[in-house]
Amino acid sequence: MTATDAELIEASLRVPEQFASIFDRHAPHIQRYLARRLGQQAADDLLAETFLAAFAKRRRYDPSRPDARPWLYGIATNLVGQHRREEVRRHRTPAAARDVGDHADRVAADVTAQAMRSMLSGALAALPAEDRDVLLLVAWEQLSYLEVAEALGIPVGTVRSRLNRARRKVREALGTDNHTEVEELLNNG
Repeated sequence: MTATDAELIEASLRVPEQFASIFDRHAPHIQRYLARRLGQQAADDLLAETFLAAFAKRRRYDPSRPDARPWLYGIATNLVGQHRREEVRRHRTPAAARDVGDHADRVAADVTAQAMRSMLSGALAALPAEDRDVLLLVAWEQLSYLEVAEALGIPVGTVRSRLNRARRKVREALGTDNHTEVEELLNNG
């Protein structure tokens, strides 16, 4: 029988190498989520930071939760927010002091994106961070409402209201009432 994530995390307290199984199981999912949120280069860095933070916090993991993926998404989401705040601070510095190479690459990649995807990106960027996090965890990672609540440390009712508000605002920004079209865009984001 395969050990649950909770069992592996518990075992890693005695044998730290056991935590590698958590990485092996969940890194592809967390990597994909981070890449969709920030691009591949930043995702690589934040993937490592996510699992380093998880390893450091493993003593506080709730062993009643057999699946660690929502916990890892929560850590990753917090790191995305931190990364974006640092990026804003970096862009507030004088232009001569900035490293514009990475930024220019991201801008060039964004410019070549499809028109609808560009509109979707703008709609997502305009959302409050809390609403965007809920929407992307549901749409991109197919987490249940309960898993999103666990990942973000909020009640399920709050997940539902944030998701409803985010979907409505994205539909408004895209100028459509077509729920299916918006969901397809999000799922292929």
